[in-house]
Amino acid sequence: MCSADNADNSALLLEQVNQALQYATPLRIQGANSKFFLGRNVAGQVLDTRVHRGIVSYDPTELVITARCGTPLVELVQVLEQAGQMLPCEPPSFGDATVGGMLASGLSGPRRPWAGALRDYVLGTRVITGHGKHLRFGGEVMKNVAGYDLSRLMAGSYGALGVITEVSLKVLPKPRQCLSISLELDPQRALLRLAEWGRQPLPISAACHDGQRLHLRLEGGEGSVMAAHERLGGERLDTSFWTQLNEHQLSFFDQDPPLWRLSLPNNTAQLALPGGQLIDWGGAQRWLKSDADASFIRAAATEVGGHATCYSHAVVDSPFQPMPDTLMRYQRNLKQQLDPRGIFNPGRLYAEL
Repeated sequence: MCSADNADNSALLLEQVNQALQYATPLRIQGANSKFFLGRNVAGQVLDTRVHRGIVSYDPTELVITARCGTPLVELVQVLEQAGQMLPCEPPSFGDATVGGMLASGLSGPRRPWAGALRDYVLGTRVITGHGKHLRFGGEVMKNVAGYDLSRLMAGSYGALGVITEVSLKVLPKPRQCLSISLELDPQRALLRLAEWGRQPLPISAACHDGQRLHLRLEGGEGSVMAAHERLGGERLDTSFWTQLNEHQLSFFDQDPPLWRLSLPNNTAQLALPGGQLIDWGGAQRWLKSDADASFIRAAATEVGGHATCYSHAVVDSPFQPMPDTLMRYQRNLKQQLDPRGIFNPGRLYAEL
């Protein structure tokens, strides 16, 4: 199955990259620019990937879909839904994200702790490297592991390692039954309950506490979902809540203070930080709206074994958690190997990259 709106412009993107290499011109790689707020500003010539779009192949019986980087994420999701399938990691669209931007940011939605991250579903990629070559890594089946890890490296690289032109993804059937419920629990009791339920065979696929109530999504066979609902109780919740959470459309995200994402061990107690907090991923992800100093927020996250990322644009010079010297050295070496001229999104992740 292929998209009717196919447009293979990989040759054009490759030509633009080679011109940039010839003149040492930095490139600001972007699709719909839906995640402009993540990372540092990039000064460079825009390389718009949306000219290269379309579903390359999709066989529902093989549970694999391959799409070009400029394909709108919503288009890919719609194609999967028509076949009763999905991307289990629920990458957010933030309006009009592209498939390339989805992979480059590596973001996953509410199902992440139970289904895995976006990188876990990447089978293969095609990438234009800083050597002016259009290369293929990985493949379209799980057993084809040639270049597999390099494809996964593209998840969360924010365009700093190359221009992603194509990606093959593992997909799964949609659950037969989906039910969302809401329970009246304070944050501390909710975290304790989630830790307890995590050791039991309950069909939980999302868990969020909004400060007042614990919201759960139950997915699986009809019998197991209904049995879990009967056991846990709670009021029924509109399933659109999870889309609103994933796309940052809840009223929590409308508040004025800067938005921070805290990645923490899921059994961490509520952090004593100023501002509003929303617990996601069953406790492993916390959203924080706070005017507190970046160093204070990061120190609190680091103390419990986590890290913090600023999701509000241009609030801090280094939105991503600063890395230890050893890790930064590895990052520089990787950047040097794939982008020796340093033309791909320079400084987007860190000033040193």
